[in-house]
Parts: sequence; structure tokens; C-alpha cells
Amino acid sequence: MKKFSLHGIILVAGFLLLTLSCKYSDRTSTKNLYHELVVQVQMQQVFPESKTFINAIPKVPKDSIAKQYEAQKNKNDFNLKSFVLTYYKLPPAPSTTYTSDTSVTVSTHIRRLWSVLTRSDTSHIGSLIPLPYPYVVPGGMFNEIYYWDSYFTFLGLQTDKRFDLINDMVGNFAYLIDKYGFIPNGNRKYFLSRSQPPFFSFMVELLSDIKGDSVIVRYLPELQKEYAYWMKGSDQLCKTNRAINNTVLLENGQILNRYWDYDDSPRPEAFRTDSLDALSATQGYKSYYRNIRAACESGWDFSSRWFKDGRSLSTIETTIILPVDLNVLLWNLEDVIAKGALLSNDTVLSKKFRQKANNRAELIRKVFWDEKAGFFMDYNFKTQKHTQCFSLAGAYPLFVPLATPDQAKQVAQKLKNDFLCQYGLVTTLTETGQQWDYPNGWAPLQWISIKGLKNYNYNELAKEIAGRWINGNVEWYRKTGKLVEKYNVVSGIKGQGGQYPGQDGFGWTNGVLQKLMVEYYIQQ
Repeated sequence: MKKFSLHGIILVAGFLLLTLSCKYSDRTSTKNLYHELVVQVQMQQVFPESKTFINAIPKVPKDSIAKQYEAQKNKNDFNLKSFVLTYYKLPPAPSTTYTSDTSVTVSTHIRRLWSVLTRSDTSHIGSLIPLPYPYVVPGGMFNEIYYWDSYFTFLGLQTDKRFDLINDMVGNFAYLIDKYGFIPNGNRKYFLSRSQPPFFSFMVELLSDIKGDSVIVRYLPELQKEYAYWMKGSDQLCKTNRAINNTVLLENGQILNRYWDYDDSPRPEAFRTDSLDALSATQGYKSYYRNIRAACESGWDFSSRWFKDGRSLSTIETTIILPVDLNVLLWNLEDVIAKGALLSNDTVLSKKFRQKANNRAELIRKVFWDEKAGFFMDYNFKTQKHTQCFSLAGAYPLFVPLATPDQAKQVAQKLKNDFLCQYGLVTTLTETGQQWDYPNGWAPLQWISIKGLKNYNYNELAKEIAGRWINGNVEWYRKTGKLVEKYNVVSGIKGQGGQYPGQDGFGWTNGVLQKLMVEYYIQQ
């Protein structure tokens, strides 16, 4: 294998990569030699999947590993992989012990999978952030909790009456908010620079449907803390500094939100890919890394939604785009806080957040609605124009619902005419090779769209989408015994594209599929 010098990696990345893990108080500062080891392992692709090493658990203190690396690295017989295997315990490979029984119904298969995908780990060793209660992981190489995935997993847990797991997972997310002030992308230390689409308020509402309004009161402090995270810096916005963290000041003086990451270095879980891709970027390295990371916070990593030219990852500009979905989710957070405050007899707080929600709802209907397109579109606050990417994020205002009847009518028509394929709704109308683009479809976006259409009584279209999605999932399961992360909704095969292989499991696919099969009385 070609050996990459540390100096060479610095040139590739464009800044001092040795500070990679020293930005956050929860991360342990280590010597340069240890970082050199990390860089070499990732750049030489010692393991095919970059998450393997970053999730590995050191068998001895990192300082000791660094000293051994210094002592051995220049020896003629030095083997980097052997060194890693000596000093690290690798994470478990995706489960090979569970074998699907395709003679049972898909519903039964999903019910059996909940225990297979449940984890309970209180270890403080390695990159994993321990959680106090059991939780469900997506599956495949994703062996940790993920924020927005979990809400859609809840739908299946609710259907199967696994209320214990829902209650535990909401408790875990509240724990993360109390500990860090927000919910990280996932419970890994290298995710502590960003969150994911804020579905916590939806989780609390779902749990309140099971246990009563006291749930909203119980989690009101955490709901407010999450809101404070997303609005951090908003009190410092001004005409000369219109974007701070996740907040953006509009020309009219109102505030909306964007996706953001507090780090501007290559992602540890995709170190090599980010470092090399930055070479072809149309912007500075730090800007490129920040935009890549911000797209990861969106959950849509990656999509033409974020590309300046609508085609190429190298033109990514996530941080100057106001996403319609994020702002809809934050409206719901404001709405639930207002409800919780009222339930707590705090009329002042309730009135404050009711006004915030009303203001945001009006902005969503005005800022994101593109009259010419007849669709809700993301908004570039630098150019003060809508982006040209049609995506299923445009269905979010129907999901809560916030769209006017006329807006909903036009969105429904667009979904039917342009997005609906043989096996469900396609994510965008642009084919780029990225996984959050045509021809892929994703379970959460099917649910958002179906629920949104039902909110406006487009029940036949909602049923048609649900039926096609269910059929695609079931057909693939009958062929392979797997339910997967994403599907090609044009041909019905496993979804392709992106920076990693498609994963089996799969939490949110299981959740949405189980929920839809019950709602539409389809047992497969």
C-alpha cells in the first residue's frame, strides 16, 4: 500500500488535520503521533469501511498506542493493519447470525427484528456515547442510534405496541439534550458538532398519544433546550452578520434556520473521502468541509438540493440554503412548546411560543412557496431566490399541516405527475448518482408525503403511493430476505449511489412499512 506522509495529508486537507479531535470538550486531546496514525489508517484504507477504525475500541490508553506507533512505524517489517489489530478491538461486523424466514409475513419479520436491532450499551470506552436506556439502531454498519431515523422507527414500534422501547428512546434523547444541550447526529463522540432534523417534538407527541399529555409537560424543559440550540446566536444577527450557526436573518428582519456544523474539518467517519473530494471543490477546503457536514445534519447526505450547479458534489453550498423541511420541523417544535407551556399553566411562555409558531408558519407559506413552480422550494438567502431543485422536502408543509388548500392542491398534482414511480415517490427529479436523488426513494419521505396528502384529503393518491411503496419493499424482501435502507423506486431494486454501500436492517424502513401495512390493511 502507498504510504501517505502526514505533511502530504495536510496539503490535501488544506489545514492542520492534527487538531481533528480537539475541538470539543468531550473529546480527549491526543498527541500528534496518534493523529498521524489515524490519518495513515484512514488514507491507506486499512479497512474498506472508514467507520470501522473510528468505531474501534483502544485496548490500551491512546498515549501508549502513540508511543508504540512511533517505535514501530519505520521498521521494515511494520504492517499497519497488524498494528491496529494488536492495539484495537474492532467493532462487531453487521450481524450474520440472523437469518430471515421468508415463509413468514413481512409484519412478523419486522416484529422479530426489533430485538435484533435493540442495543443496550453503557460502556464509556471508544467513540460510543453510552445511553441510559435500550435503543433501536438502523442496522448494517449503523450500530448506534440516529436522531431522525428514530422517529420513523417509532411508527413501527407504536404499531407493534413496543411502547417500552419508545419510552426508553425518548428518555435517551432527553438525556442527550440535558448532557450536551442538543441531540447529536448519533450517539458517537465524533457527531458532537451537529444535530439532525429536529424530530424530538414529534417523538414527544407520539409518546403523549400513548401515555397522555403529561408527557409533553415532562419533556418541556428538554424541548426548550433543543429550541435554544437551533436558535443559538439569533440574538446577535444583524445586517452585517446575517448568518450565525443555524440561524439566518432575512431582508425583512425575520429569522429562519439553516443546517450547520460547528466543525470545518473532514468528517472522522469519512476522513479519506472528504479529504480527497475537497481537491475538486469549487471553494476553499474549510468551506467545503462545513457544507459537507451541514448536509449530513440535514440527513440528506448527499443530494442535488445542496449543489450550486444542481449536479456536482464539488459545488455543495448547504450553508447558504434555507431548507423548507427544517423550518417546518422547527415550527412544530415551537407549537409543541406552546402546548406544553399551556398544559403547565405558563400562559406567558405559551403566548410567546404561539406567536413564534404563527410567525414561522406565515414565513413558510411565503418564503418557500414558488408560485411559478407551484411547489415549496428551498431558498438561497444569498441570491434571495428559490433553488431549482424539486424535492420531497416540498411535501413537509402538508405534513404538519401549514400549506394553504391551493398550495396543497398544486403540491399533490406535482407529486402525482412528476414524483410518482412504479414503487413509490422518488426523492428528487435529478439523477446525480447521489443517494438522495432520483431514482431512489426513502421510507421517511414516503411517510411525510402520504401523511401530508391525507391531511388535505388527497386520500386516493396517498393510498396509491402507499400501495406502491409496500409492494416494492415486499417484492425485495421475498427475493432477498432483506428490508433495506433505500430503494430504486423506478425498477424496484435496492437503492444505489452515495459514499457507502446500501445497508440492510433497516430501522426506518421497518417502521414506516409496518405502519403503512396496518393503516391500509395490507398484510404481506
